[in-house]
Amino acid sequence: MKIIKKDLKKQELTLKIENLDDIWTLNQIVEVGDTIKGKTERKIKIGSSDDRNIKVVRKHVFLSIKVEKAEISTDSKILKVLGIITGGPDDVPRGEHHSFNLEANSVFTIIKNKWLNFQIEKIVEASKAAPLKILMTVFDREEAYFAKLKGQGYEMLGKIIGDVQKKEEKHVSKDNFYKEISKKIEEYEKSGDINNIILGSPGFWKENLMKVLPDEIKKKSVLATVSYVSERAMSELLKRDELQKVLEKNMGSQEIKLMDKLLQNISKDTACYGFKETKEKVEAGAVSELLVSYSFLQQAKEKNNYEELEKLMIACEQMDGKIHIISSEEAKKSLDSLSGIAGILRWKA
Repeated sequence: MKIIKKDLKKQELTLKIENLDDIWTLNQIVEVGDTIKGKTERKIKIGSSDDRNIKVVRKHVFLSIKVEKAEISTDSKILKVLGIITGGPDDVPRGEHHSFNLEANSVFTIIKNKWLNFQIEKIVEASKAAPLKILMTVFDREEAYFAKLKGQGYEMLGKIIGDVQKKEEKHVSKDNFYKEISKKIEEYEKSGDINNIILGSPGFWKENLMKVLPDEIKKKSVLATVSYVSERAMSELLKRDELQKVLEKNMGSQEIKLMDKLLQNISKDTACYGFKETKEKVEAGAVSELLVSYSFLQQAKEKNNYEELEKLMIACEQMDGKIHIISSEEAKKSLDSLSGIAGILRWKA
């Protein structure tokens, strides 16, 4: 994430999305009631309403909308933000709905009624974070393709072809093609430019490859299924749920540590959970760290209870408390089992 402009007196941040991690960060930041401004594409009617030759054209315009809904696309590559148009050129009616598709290289401005400290911290962290270095491999017993995740797409690194015997000779690779693939993956990994690997293949080929991979490579690998093997199969791999799992795995390690810390404090009576009890402890100035699950946050928005939750988070920050939004699957599930909201206390309950 690149911070283009920061004007907190006006509660404005202008940002540029640089990678898929930024999409996940923004999904926790963009809220109902925010204003989003930026360049976007919109259908514009040319001609009056009674004109028989009225035309509809797509045009790039600068709009602002008041956010009603934000959600990540199924392939995790776009944050779709829907809202009501509040500003723009004269030929775009106010009050109509419009959606921004925020993706890699999008530049836009977010305006909030009030930025919370944890939201600013997440943006700053994202601006300093190194992008995920993901190697994508698709293969079968005859060929293998290698690519590196880059922005919203990928960069091809190379391919290798196996020397395979004929069908009547049981599909056995003369030179053990799996070991060739493994060796190539190790070369990319040792270059220091890879920290996650997605292995995609039709059928059971990926399980066979896993048998020959070094343990260190296995720890970095996630298995996926693709319907065919070619350079174009990389696009299919980008749409798989496994990419989302890799993003969550990187984000989740820190959140799992936070949940371990919370559970340890619960055992020592230096923690609270449940909205009512947590609110009481926050108001008493006793909460040093407030943990809120992303699902609890979403439910509050859907049930129109978000304003109350936001007041609680503001109160926590005003008393020098730190807020954590827990969104990775394992940590979120653990916190949801405790009602979705909890606090680590400054002193024993």
